[in-house]
Amino acid sequence: MLTDFFLSKGISFFNSGWTQFACGFGLSFLILLMFGRPFIRAMHNWQKKGQPISENVPESHRAKAGTPTMGGILLVLAIVVSSVLFMPLTNMTGWIALMALVMFGILGFADDYKKVSSQSVKASNGLSPKMRLGIEAIFVVILAYLINKTMPAYMPELSLSFGSWIVLPLGLLYYVFAYFVICGSANATNITDGLDGMLAKLYMPVLIVLVVALYGATRIGFMDTVAFLPETSGLYAVLGATFGAVLGFLWYNAKPASIFMGDVGSLALGGLMGTVAMLLKSEIVMGVAAGMMVLILLSSFVQTMCFKITRKLTGTGRRVFLRAPLHHHFEELGWAETKIVDRFFILSVMFSGLALVILKFA
Repeated sequence: MLTDFFLSKGISFFNSGWTQFACGFGLSFLILLMFGRPFIRAMHNWQKKGQPISENVPESHRAKAGTPTMGGILLVLAIVVSSVLFMPLTNMTGWIALMALVMFGILGFADDYKKVSSQSVKASNGLSPKMRLGIEAIFVVILAYLINKTMPAYMPELSLSFGSWIVLPLGLLYYVFAYFVICGSANATNITDGLDGMLAKLYMPVLIVLVVALYGATRIGFMDTVAFLPETSGLYAVLGATFGAVLGFLWYNAKPASIFMGDVGSLALGGLMGTVAMLLKSEIVMGVAAGMMVLILLSSFVQTMCFKITRKLTGTGRRVFLRAPLHHHFEELGWAETKIVDRFFILSVMFSGLALVILKFA
């Protein structure tokens, strides 16, 4: 909006993607800092008892009872407002990314609302897994169709790209691939949001990788491992706004958290991450960068499958971890919450560093 206005006045400074990134970052960060405290009070007054503490977490989490949730509402609003103000409104990639953010955010809000209204401590007190996965599948089909429409003429339809050299047409399997990328990203961020400040700290290194991939996709010859996708220039403001909002949210979510992000925020950020990766044809690189989140998601999957299989075979379910997801396993081992978050953050930085090496040299 403002970018288009300034450009119409001949102010070319706003034609730069980095200007759009910086403006989106600055505004969303300020929105979180300025409205964070009043928003927390409003959520506390509305929710009264806050988010119920699940029975499926360590006993130490009982002290967090009463902390309000759904902080992701403000985070999503900040990203949308800042992005719309500074992204080129005629560029579809920015709108598709925001569509993913909002759709997954609405799904997360429904899940959070059911938890807060029921005040049940059961692990299954939100929407049923089947319902969530089914709704996410509908979202993915819509997003994948739109993503495919943004690809340049020289990029085959419904294809997977490995840099600028290898393009693999997938046909209808493209939608299956999109489901694993976008739905997998959403659920990985959702399950990662289990300790104070952890999702924000693990998410930001992945964002840096996506920003570098975006720069490579909009510059010919800068990075052979990324396909040239000039239309993705509309993502600069969106990624800047996301970075600023996540950093601003961490101000209030760092231990001890004044508010939890909730599914409305974690699902929204995950859906956005997977969608941006597909728009940039950088799905594999994103998967490497988000390696810590992938491990956390896999730990929960392995725990569940192992328990079900051993219970069916022996009558007694057995577990691989003391408790899943992975961060709760280390809590049961006696690690302090801050130590787990900081060490997972270090590993996230290392995974993202490996992804940057792949982007530049693979």
